[in-house]
Amino acid sequence: MTSRTRPPLTAPPRIRIERPQPLLDCGRYPVKRSLGETVVVEADILRDGHEQLVAVLRHRPPGARDVFEVPMERRQDQPDRWVAAFPTTALGLHEVAVEAWVDRVASWQDELVRKVAAHQEDLTSELVEGAELIAARAASMQGEDRAVVERVLATLRSDAPQEERVQAALAEELGAALARHPDRSGSTRLDPALTVDVDRERARFGTWYELFPRSWGGFAGVERELPRFAELGVDVLYFPPIHPIGRTHRKGRNNAETAAPGDPGSPWAIGSEEGGHTAIHPELGTLEDLRRLTARAAEHGIEIALDLALQCSPDHPWLREHPEWFERRPDGTLKYAENPPKRYQDIYNLSFDTPAWAELWETLLGVVLYWMEQGIRIFRVDNPHTKPLGFWEWLIREVRAVDPGVIFLSEAFTRPALMQVLAKSGFSQSYTYFTWRNSRRELTEYLTELATSEMREYFRPNLFANTPDILTEYLQRGGRPAFEARLVLAATLSPSYGIYSGFEHCENVPLAEGSEEYLDSEKYEIKQRTLDGPLLPLFARLNAIRREHEALQWLDDLVFCETENESLIAYVKGATTGRGAVVCCVNLDPHRPQEGVVTIPHDLGLPHAFTVHDLLTDAAYPWQVGRNYVRLDPAAVPAHVMRVEP
Repeated sequence: MTSRTRPPLTAPPRIRIERPQPLLDCGRYPVKRSLGETVVVEADILRDGHEQLVAVLRHRPPGARDVFEVPMERRQDQPDRWVAAFPTTALGLHEVAVEAWVDRVASWQDELVRKVAAHQEDLTSELVEGAELIAARAASMQGEDRAVVERVLATLRSDAPQEERVQAALAEELGAALARHPDRSGSTRLDPALTVDVDRERARFGTWYELFPRSWGGFAGVERELPRFAELGVDVLYFPPIHPIGRTHRKGRNNAETAAPGDPGSPWAIGSEEGGHTAIHPELGTLEDLRRLTARAAEHGIEIALDLALQCSPDHPWLREHPEWFERRPDGTLKYAENPPKRYQDIYNLSFDTPAWAELWETLLGVVLYWMEQGIRIFRVDNPHTKPLGFWEWLIREVRAVDPGVIFLSEAFTRPALMQVLAKSGFSQSYTYFTWRNSRRELTEYLTELATSEMREYFRPNLFANTPDILTEYLQRGGRPAFEARLVLAATLSPSYGIYSGFEHCENVPLAEGSEEYLDSEKYEIKQRTLDGPLLPLFARLNAIRREHEALQWLDDLVFCETENESLIAYVKGATTGRGAVVCCVNLDPHRPQEGVVTIPHDLGLPHAFTVHDLLTDAAYPWQVGRNYVRLDPAAVPAHVMRVEP
């Protein structure tokens, strides 16, 4: 015989709250929003029977003791789907819950209305029942609302005609008074609550420029160029590691295993007798120089981002002070960093499996807090996928408890799932596969995933067009038109994008055939950099367009268009969100002119006929919903960036 189980000791709630959104991994991680953005919350709210429900969105901002409530309303297209929204007014982690209960008086009123409509003549019993329900609610009321309820009760209990008593029971002022004093007995609350992590705008939108300060005359040289960087529309200047560089196994030019006299070494080989992760290479300047640079940059609307590379040269002080933090082979030798075929004999990785892991974690947190004290609020993290996920969750949480405006960019070119969980774990932005997506199909599929899948809730892409490690074949073989096309794509597809200095000069010579490494890489030698590259006018114009057009500051409104030519890619931003539509079309073929037809979809809300104004050339064209002819010559301008005129 099958064993039976007894009913639960307490009756389960009859209201169910299902499919809440936004919800990430059943509430394991918060969704991301930027300051000022509206958070829309939805849920299915169900109950057996015909009772009338009331639901509210409960919102607790970070650090607040009070909970703010917003009434939820049913969606007209889905009667069991309820929705409400609230604006984000504080940085940090917001708690969001949904609570629902039965409005017994409203349920009685609904039944009364249906009986009146059915011409039921004797409603005496129903009116007595209603009077009892209303009287019970009146017990907790005072002031004018209590007076309104008392007047209705007097009418219901009087000898007035039934029609008059029904009208009193259904009066709007009664409903308004009762709504201000809800009876939440038997309510159901969503558990666990949703969480929303709110960053500042720079976590969502900005233009990055990566440079090696040693190639610009140190901090003082970069400071002299700040007005020009501001004119170009740069929001973030990102520096690779600025720390002392080790001498043991120092790399030479083009990653040679032996350095020649005078070779400066790789900035990622961090640490020497002059200090480690909280020290500055003396040739770049002093700590005071960095503080002054950061302050001067802020005056120009620019932030300084530092590289957080958790690795050490053989000369780093930590190897003497904490040998237990490093992994050794059975013969006692330290393991240097490798990513075959790449070998980094000048770098040792920290071991996060050390028994002293807690001390290591605290020390690394101290490094971040130290640079925050110097005015740094943005960190680009080198290879975070090679460190424990739990470490990043803890470190980012601790840092943002001190300053919720700190931004972390994840430089993780690895498996998709690992890149995604790093973003979920707290990273504000992420490097992407954009660098290697060159065809129309590749770009369309990848950016559609970023913009429309669940990734839009937590993964903020930063489309770097190149890096010191990545010179793609497309750039190597495409000449200046390839650089222009990739620049337009990066700047208009994603709210955040970046270039590494040298891009504006169209530097495209690889170390060897089939390699993505640069010949004479700046990682191993000092260049003499200046802001005079031929692509800087286009760079500046695109950044001005991005600042002037809200559509380009978001990713969630990206819609791709058919072009009938695989060498042309076209997309619309802003049309579906009312941010001012921008139409972009790019020739992906850097060698030949291409022509095709851009088909504007009918469901974007655009008028049938409209004018587009090309923001790159100042030309105007008549366009329409449907098919529009386009021809782009890479020898002239390889792209259209067009505003749809009101």
